[in-house]
This record gives sequence, structure tokens and C-alpha cells, in this order.
Amino acid sequence: MTHAAVPTDFSALLRTPLTERLGCRYPIVQTAMGWVADADLVVATTKAGGFGFLAGATIDAAKLEDEIRKLIAATGGSNFGLNFHMFQENAAQCVDLAIQYRLRAVSYGRGPDRKTIARFKEAGVLCIPTVGALKHAIKAVELGADMITIQGGEGGGHTGGVPSTILLPQVLAAVQVPVIAAGGYSTGRGLAGALAAGAAGIAMGTRFLMTTDSPTPPPTLARYLKVDDPQKVRVTLAVDGMRHRMIENPFIDRLEAASPLGRLLIAVRSAWQWKRQTGMSLGHMLGVFRQALKEDPGAVSQTVMSANQPVLLQRSMVEGFPDEGILPSGQVAAAIGKLESCEDVIHGIAAEAEACLAALYARLDAGAAARSNEDIQAVA
Repeated sequence: MTHAAVPTDFSALLRTPLTERLGCRYPIVQTAMGWVADADLVVATTKAGGFGFLAGATIDAAKLEDEIRKLIAATGGSNFGLNFHMFQENAAQCVDLAIQYRLRAVSYGRGPDRKTIARFKEAGVLCIPTVGALKHAIKAVELGADMITIQGGEGGGHTGGVPSTILLPQVLAAVQVPVIAAGGYSTGRGLAGALAAGAAGIAMGTRFLMTTDSPTPPPTLARYLKVDDPQKVRVTLAVDGMRHRMIENPFIDRLEAASPLGRLLIAVRSAWQWKRQTGMSLGHMLGVFRQALKEDPGAVSQTVMSANQPVLLQRSMVEGFPDEGILPSGQVAAAIGKLESCEDVIHGIAAEAEACLAALYARLDAGAAARSNEDIQAVA
């Protein structure tokens, strides 16, 4: 009785529908983190063999086309993606630019309608929404999604409550398009596990944020590196009433400890402190305050904080004051101990994934050999 031959080229196992359709070497996607996923980070990801998304939601509308052109010039093509949200002011511009430059893909959360998705498909632009629940994955495919990125509750920023290990098999069983796993991934072991489960690849945000190619200021990166307890990267509802996973810091602690009226005062104070960026006038602030006294201070404070969210992100992710803004992060930040380049991260993950898959195949081969020897001994 012969035993199964162990493949010698395990890199072939990293060629998936994701690499085939997105045209990248490795099934590793860099997500579009606000104020982080700029052209330079996407260039580094692309050159290292991954697939990167440009964060169109936080790039000034007047500069967006220049960033896209910069990427095309640096990488020699339009083999990257653009992330946007339909509720942002320049959503139509994002749609038009993605089609005009024939970008490989777009990603989004609150998705475009069927008509817009049809425009993308006609232009050959792949639609890859991110979802955090099974029902949203099914709906996205019904609307025309070409692939789905599922983000487990371990993921950073606005996130759902279902862990990746539960959500991934649920979605794989329910849809027929390639599925990308996100939320808790930073290693080759994770990639090997996702591929073994049936995913077409993995997507990572925090791992790419914590690289030497990230534009995040050194004091903020140091704050991310300092986290060594996943429980300190937790969900809060205090910012805008939605599930938001971020690193615990003095600003969030103060916000959560405040009364509804206190939260309103914090929100107005932050808006006033950076009013040139928010465009919120003194008269508008006073109007909000008066309305809060008459209605629900908690709800109004959440509205103001939601409007201030880009400013709070800038305070930490652009200006480098990690304790004065918010620090969106996946729990995986606690498992990352050093900064590496995108190239080292991607190549290291790929090599470790291949080694894990080789070890798995070796176990199969060893088992088959043992059974063959038992059969020979039984015959003898």
C-alpha cells in the first residue's frame, strides 16, 4: 500500500481565488484604516506582494485623485483598492475615480446600492464589502459583492460582536463567493488556519498600522506597542453609541465615567478645542447645549462625539497625542511586540503559513506510512 506524497511547493497553497482575482502574490490584504492607509502604506504593501486599500474616507477630496495617481506611478498599475463609505460627502467622487482609473477593487462598510455596484462591475472593479454578521454577508452578496471580508469582534474600530472563529464558518457555508477572514490575524499560523477553514485569505489592519511603513506618529505607535493585555483593547459605546474597539486610554476612561451631561461637555470642549478643523461655530455649540438641556443629553453628546470622531482620530493618529484622542485597534495589538516593514510582515507570514501547512501534510504522510507498515506486518 502506498502513502500520499507530500508536496514540495507549499507556496502553491497560498495561491487562492483572492490572489487570482486581485492579482497579488500572497493572500494577504491591508485594510483601509482612517489616517493610516495612505498611498505610501499601500505602495509598501503592494510591492511586498500583498493587496492594499487606500483609505478614501479620510483623504481630503481635493487630494484623493493625486494619491491615486501617486500609487499608480509608484506601483506601475492600478492593482490596489479604494475604501469609501456612501455617507461621506465625496462618495460620488470615490465611485467615479475608482471607475475612471479602473482600480482593481473597492471596499466599503455601509454599501452602495445595486445601481452603483452594477457600475463597478461593468467597469471591472471588484466589490469587497466588510461585514460583521452573517445576515449582512448574505445581503451584500445579493447586492452583487464579488468577495466578502468578514471581521470578527476581535477586530478594531467599529466592529460586531461575533468572533472570527464563529463568523467565518457561518459565512463560508452561506455564500458562494470567496471569503476573506479579518479580526485577530497577524501571523502565518493564522493565515494557515484561515485557509484550512476555507477562506481565500486574510485581511489585517492593526498589523499594518504597527509597521515601519505606517504614517502613524512615533508616540502613538509606542502606545500601541505598550499594550500587552488583550483586555485593554476593548469595546466602548461611549464615543458614538456604537460598538467601537480601541485601546483603553485616559480620554476613553474619562468619557465612560462621565454622566450624560458630562459627556456632552467633553464633546463640546473637544469640538471647541479643535473648532478650526470641525468647522463648528460657537453659536452652533451653544445651540446644541441648549437643546441637550431640554431633550436627552446622552443622545446629543453621542451625536456631537460622532461628528468629532475624525478630529479625535487625527489627534492621536496624525498629531501624535495618543491619550487625547481615540486609538482604534484590534485585540491582536497585544500580541505584536515590535515594528517591522510591510515586506518583513508579509513575507514572514507567508513563510510561516507554508511551514504550518507543510507540517500538516507531513502528519498526513506519516500517518499513511504508519498504516502501510501495519498492513505489511499483518500480511507477514
